[in-house]
Amino acid sequence: MRRAVSSLVAHADIYDHGIITMVNIMKTIAAGTFKANCLAIMDDVKARRETVIITKHGEPVAKLVPVIGDVDDIFGFFLDRGAITGDVLEPVLSAEEWGSLR
Repeated sequence: MRRAVSSLVAHADIYDHGIITMVNIMKTIAAGTFKANCLAIMDDVKARRETVIITKHGEPVAKLVPVIGDVDDIFGFFLDRGAITGDVLEPVLSAEEWGSLR
């Protein structure tokens, strides 16, 4: 056993990344408790920026996560990135050009 541990340490010395332990602790709340304290729990999630897992009979059923930004990134994404040229109501092809495509 000692040889395996020293081998692992030697391996960690050769490679710079070593051993990393990540801890991701999420608060879990029973659905009944969440129902009774919903507004307070939402305020807590907003203030602490922590995720809450809601369970029913011990099984996770929902996740309450804090909002990342105030504004949705999708709205206004193409603002000032293009221009309308020509008549947007006029067909691209004339009736004769459509006929020649057949």
